[in-house]
Amino acid sequence: MNKYDAVVIGAGNGGLVAAIRLLQGGARVLVVEKHNIPGGFATSFRRGRFEFEASLHELNDFGTKDNGGDVRDLFDALGVTDKIDWTEIPDAYRVISREDKLDALMPFGVKEFTDKMEYYVPGSRPSMEKFFLLSKEIHAAQAYSSSVNGKTDKKVMLDKYSNFVRVGSYSVNEVLKALRMPPEAIKILNAYWCYLGAHCDDLSFVHYASMVYRYLTKGASMPKMRSHEISLALTERIRELGGDIWFNTEAVKLLTSETDGGIEGVVLGDGKIIETRHVVANCSPHVVYGKMIKNVPESVVKATNARKFAGRGFTMFLGLNKSAKELGIENHNYFLYDTMDSVKQYEAMKRIDTNRVQATVCLNNAYPECSPEGTCMMYFTTLYTSNDWAKVKPEDYVRTKEYVASEMIKRFEEDTGSKIRDSIEEISIATPMTYARYCGHPEGGIYGYESQYWDGLMPRLMMMDEDYRTRGLRFAGGFSMRLSGYSSAYFSGDISGRQTVGDIKKEG
Repeated sequence: MNKYDAVVIGAGNGGLVAAIRLLQGGARVLVVEKHNIPGGFATSFRRGRFEFEASLHELNDFGTKDNGGDVRDLFDALGVTDKIDWTEIPDAYRVISREDKLDALMPFGVKEFTDKMEYYVPGSRPSMEKFFLLSKEIHAAQAYSSSVNGKTDKKVMLDKYSNFVRVGSYSVNEVLKALRMPPEAIKILNAYWCYLGAHCDDLSFVHYASMVYRYLTKGASMPKMRSHEISLALTERIRELGGDIWFNTEAVKLLTSETDGGIEGVVLGDGKIIETRHVVANCSPHVVYGKMIKNVPESVVKATNARKFAGRGFTMFLGLNKSAKELGIENHNYFLYDTMDSVKQYEAMKRIDTNRVQATVCLNNAYPECSPEGTCMMYFTTLYTSNDWAKVKPEDYVRTKEYVASEMIKRFEEDTGSKIRDSIEEISIATPMTYARYCGHPEGGIYGYESQYWDGLMPRLMMMDEDYRTRGLRFAGGFSMRLSGYSSAYFSGDISGRQTVGDIKKEG
């Protein structure tokens, strides 16, 4: 029982999918998870009579049975789609910006989104149509790349996806300006940038365009029983396929060969040694190389330290004793910005005293029965683009987090006109320290490594072979090749799981 073809460390989204792919490929698999439940951030928790969603605002690219997206296709292949009860999100987002005096509610659907943009910004239609045509080609090019595991044929890329090649190295703002999109339309279209954690002068256009295209064409969905329903479905599927999952079990060390430095085993917290030549780590390379492996090559240390940590999370959860309608909460997903200049906003998000951004969700406006009748739930999330919380003294910690939470409530009330403070029945607050303690992510990061020019989506996908630096060790989750986000984590697990199956087969 102490020997497996592969061990998956961490039962987060990427790790669970990787385990299923390994099992489907015929491997004998063990998943070890230090917590007593699966999911990582993909979980829920109770306070009083409310069950709060820990992190998922909406799952994009899932779609419906008649208009399925890539995530649904993956879940179908994994055998978990029908294990989950889904509800659809009504609108794409509502964005409010004080500096720009902007308040726009945007729908799903390319035509609907384009029409609404033309309503808010007359004359924007031609550039929006060009944007969606280009985004469609980008999506097709990425699908082709995935089908050949990143080993694309140059002639095919130039013949079929020349526009993808043309814009591949440019940022969001560079391409949108080249499309002659009106500045006011760019502001509305760029509202989703905070969900990727990088400002639009740095963020890869192909990454953003692909995400927006999939989001608007396929819509967004949410498990009725929160993201933990997905985690439980994936766990159940692992056991159906004969895999083992050990909870309350922490992997503390990776054993490596003295000859090639490759994986030879995993040491658990109780001292037990699991023999294996293959590990998929659903955690940060900083943790793996910094704590779990001895004698890490200098080249690996340099490559890991070159990367920049992305957003550190802060979330407030509210259970309110009135309905969303009574409180005037009209929408599901809100973006509240000081400015639509993403570079300027990104800089303000470096400090506790200047960060006033929030992405806020009221799940009841997508699934009214998610809380008791006559109540509603809200999740308020912001990111910190530096490690400013490390400067908070222990004696000031509670006061600081309560101050930020109070300012979030104040901001939401001022921007939307909804009065919620006096209706709070339950409140829970998670800071970067909470996230660091819960999942072991350095600095409380919830977005993995930041997407930068040299380290964005396409460079990572193209450099997968070069990133395979330790024989038998691959990564899944937000720190790996697909970057952060639920959909990305699932796809990273799919890629790493299938790659490891290939590694095992090569060894015979």
